[in-house]
Amino acid sequence: QAQLVESGGGLVQAGGSLRLSCAASGRTFSSYAMGWFRQAPEKERVFVAGISRSGGRTDYVDSVKGRFTISRDNAKNTVYLQMNSLRPEDTAVYCCAGKNSRWPERSTRDYGYWGQGNQVNVST
Repeated sequence: QAQLVESGGGLVQAGGSLRLSCAASGRTFSSYAMGWFRQAPEKERVFVAGISRSGGRTDYVDSVKGRFTISRDNAKNTVYLQMNSLRPEDTAVYCCAGKNSRWPERSTRDYGYWGQGNQVNVST
């Protein structure tokens, strides 16, 4: 069973950048499609970006297209979320998640493995 550990969150000014990392334990990381989700205060957890297990296919929610990039390094068992041009509305707890299949999905129900979450705060 995979375990996921995020890192890279923190405080940044609007317009700045952060890169989140999610390291997976185990030897089956390349079997998982991966996703990044976020949850703002008093809101539901929502999909941000997803990547297929090979890395060849990605998906983004409209609000982050052109600003965020998801990528993965299967040799390092790690998925990344590069976040540029950050806005205050990007403030949330960001979680990575793994789905034992080829393609990512946008529903939280499709993911069986979750990281603990990492806080991202974007100030004005």
